[in-house]
Amino acid sequence: MNNVLKNFSETIKQDFEGEKQALLVLLVLLSIPFPYIVNSIAIAVLGLYTLIRLKTAQIRFQSYLLFPILLYVLMALSFWWSIDRSLTLPALSKELSLLLIPLFFWLFGGISQEKKATVLKYYSHCILIFALFYLSKATLRYFLTGNSDVFFYHELVTKDVNAIHVSVYMAVSFFWFLAKSTQKTFDYVAMAILLLMVLLLSSVNIIIAFFGLIIIYFLAFAKVSKQMRMKNLIVMTVLLLSLGFIGKIKDHLHREYETIMTNSTVNDVISKEKNSTFFNVSIKQAWTQDKFNENDFFPGTAFRVYQFRLFLEMLDEDAIFWKGYGLNASYPKIEAKGLIYNVFQGNASLEGYQKKNFHNQYIQNFAELGVFGFLLLIIIITLTLKKAIQSKDFTHFAFAFLMISLFLTESFLWRQRGVVYFTIMYCLFNSGIPFQGPKTEQKL
Repeated sequence: MNNVLKNFSETIKQDFEGEKQALLVLLVLLSIPFPYIVNSIAIAVLGLYTLIRLKTAQIRFQSYLLFPILLYVLMALSFWWSIDRSLTLPALSKELSLLLIPLFFWLFGGISQEKKATVLKYYSHCILIFALFYLSKATLRYFLTGNSDVFFYHELVTKDVNAIHVSVYMAVSFFWFLAKSTQKTFDYVAMAILLLMVLLLSSVNIIIAFFGLIIIYFLAFAKVSKQMRMKNLIVMTVLLLSLGFIGKIKDHLHREYETIMTNSTVNDVISKEKNSTFFNVSIKQAWTQDKFNENDFFPGTAFRVYQFRLFLEMLDEDAIFWKGYGLNASYPKIEAKGLIYNVFQGNASLEGYQKKNFHNQYIQNFAELGVFGFLLLIIIITLTLKKAIQSKDFTHFAFAFLMISLFLTESFLWRQRGVVYFTIMYCLFNSGIPFQGPKTEQKL
């Protein structure tokens, strides 16, 4: 056992030789699913290393790193015009990664292409270990309780860690394995496990983006023959269509379909759980209905349409175009709208709809930071997508594509784990030594 640990330690030392910051960046990434204090300590260690290395570092101006810093500066400035400073002030500490992490990368000069590949290699394999842990824990819970729900959504990874966030970690790691220049049996097994996790976590948005990325990969990135390309696409299409027959995913898709086609269909699942009749709110109702009832349930798409409706009303009623309400200060306005529309107000065990954020990062930025906050976000995601296309790095492209898609349905950056993950991956992919030709994947 001692020899195994010694050999592993030597391998780590060799792989990260000359760029210790790359190892610390990896540790920050791996600490994200753990309790917040663990992640905060990892970021603090990265910051301490940056200060110690400051005298010998080659500091270079890197424009990509400027925009997250500017976004944080705008957040800090919004404190002065915030309609609720008691909400804005604590949120500034949660968003501090947007300032600190790009600054660290700036000061230690970034990470070389070789070490970026090393970080992604280790990260993808460690995420695979996380996947095996979650599946093993769910299997044990299933044998103890007989409840199959333990394999799906938040039950699989806990609500605090968040199924949608974990879906992103699993998807990015999957695409690292997929984009390797050569695959072995281990790589195919790893992809199968990560694919299973993405499906079980049941985020419809991520699943659609995930299969969209697979199609893009085989059409534009994969170095295979046309015949093999078509074969892979057919397999992926069949697999995608088969999702409509898988338990929880089938329920999600059916419910979302009903919200588009029909008003006030009965939600059988919740009705059975609550021993009362609950109705699904359709997209049309979410957009036009003046009053809702306590037993009206908003499926994902309908809820986001309702939130977009609220934003447009706020934009029309309040002077928020230029400055917004202030960081995190839109909550009182959303709550007031919830009272007007009589959405479910919550109880001792369930949070009401009026206490939720916009569940759309673009709208969240606009409502709280004004048009400049919205434009900074657009610049950030456009730059990382452009860099990914220029570098022909599919893992980078997958990250950018997933973030663009995720921001449509989640206020990802308004969660501590989300902002740390996005910021450090953005800095990892975009900073450092410029790309020099095609990327060569490392073999494990």
